Amino acid sequence: MNPPALQIRTGSRSRPWLRSELLLLGVLIVESLVFARTGTHFATVGNALEILRLSVEIGLLAVVMTPVILTGGIDLSVGSLLGLCAVCFGKLWRDGGLAWPVAALATLGIGGMAGGLNAVLITRLRLPPLIVTLGSLSLFRGLAEAITRGVDNFTGFPPSFLMWGQGYFGGVIPAQAPLGIAVMIGVGLLVHATSLGRSLRAIGFSPEGARYAGVPVGRQITVVYLLSGVAAALAALVYVARVGQAKADAGTGYELLAITAVVLGGTSIFGGTGSVFGTVLGVATLAVLRNGLQLSDQPGELAGILTGVFLLTVLAGEMAFKKYSARRVASGMLQTSTASSKPASS
Repeated sequence: MNPPALQIRTGSRSRPWLRSELLLLGVLIVESLVFARTGTHFATVGNALEILRLSVEIGLLAVVMTPVILTGGIDLSVGSLLGLCAVCFGKLWRDGGLAWPVAALATLGIGGMAGGLNAVLITRLRLPPLIVTLGSLSLFRGLAEAITRGVDNFTGFPPSFLMWGQGYFGGVIPAQAPLGIAVMIGVGLLVHATSLGRSLRAIGFSPEGARYAGVPVGRQITVVYLLSGVAAALAALVYVARVGQAKADAGTGYELLAITAVVLGGTSIFGGTGSVFGTVLGVATLAVLRNGLQLSDQPGELAGILTGVFLLTVLAGEMAFKKYSARRVASGMLQTSTASSKPASS
């Protein structure tokens, strides 16, 4: 039987994400009920599918950001990398003369190389992920501006490509939705049903402890940043197909929305705890909020204000729960120590 301190510690680690998911599900239901009353045509199947269509890009970034944050890392560069991959795709297709499927594959490779650059700097040079990805944020956006000289805009993409952002399967399901669902399921299985997912949590709790336990920490961290880069490239392709153009400012602010969705979904910003399903709920909450405010004729700035309030509330709650858990662990250890020091009765 585990000692009390161990039982308390295990419980405190396993329950926060579940509690956050239930709370977020409640917020999502309340949002939907409010906007159904105040928003024009909010409670329609067509609007629900539109929310799904507009959520795929942020969803791709957020879902793959989840294993990154599980390791205790972060990737601030995904928004600017989306912009870089968008203009690279346009450049390869229009000026390079490549067929769009070939240009798309090359773009995914560019995203993987960009994610690999972040991984090398973090794992080989032992630089903090926050600093590395903050620097690559500026680097990728600067490269996108250089490629387009700040004014070039790639348009005129073929209908066979635009269908993946503007088309519908069966006239109902947005064409990009199956892609987003497939990535969500794939990453969910990776995080929750494989040894890699368990090792990511171990790294988030204690990188040194995971290393002593035989976990290849550097290799696992490299994998998640590579996936993050490829996801940014994939989101760039969906973005270009949806809006019909590729320009250097594509994806501006997307990294903050993705991180917010992950944290709202219960993934600890300190690493070690979280779930992909919680992240999906976080994406849905933000998407419904923005859509509902727009259909309710509310100022667009209100979405940013409420998103900030949600995020700060979750972070404050997480810090308070960590302090409470630490006190309970200390109290349990003290009780165990006191009980073991008492003399045995005859």
